[in-house]
Amino acid sequence: MTNSLENMPLWLAIIISAFILLGGFLTLVGMIGLVRLRSFYERIHAPTLGTSWGTGSIVVASMILFTWLESRPVFHEILIGVFVTITTPVTLMLLARAVLYRDWAEGDEKSPLLKSQQKPPKE
Repeated sequence: MTNSLENMPLWLAIIISAFILLGGFLTLVGMIGLVRLRSFYERIHAPTLGTSWGTGSIVVASMILFTWLESRPVFHEILIGVFVTITTPVTLMLLARAVLYRDWAEGDEKSPLLKSQQKPPKE
């Protein structure tokens, strides 16, 4: 026997809604940071908030909802969270290294690599 949304208790609907709102809010904060920050090196960190904590919150809400609807524990959503959690830092690192190398190769003075290679001024 499966449960239906009409029979869901209010307290459970509030918990699920809170997780969805939290996930949406964290994703919104990450996207605002993406738009507001100026350089690529600053922008690269903002979306990770939405993809890590925001996704995690929505995955928890999905697990709770489908556990109720299916009348059995539902855990396969954890795989979504694990894959997002693993791929986000790897993608961030690859993008950062590619841009860092490009800026260094072009001699861009904003590159952190060129700034670290500059010699301190002599007195």
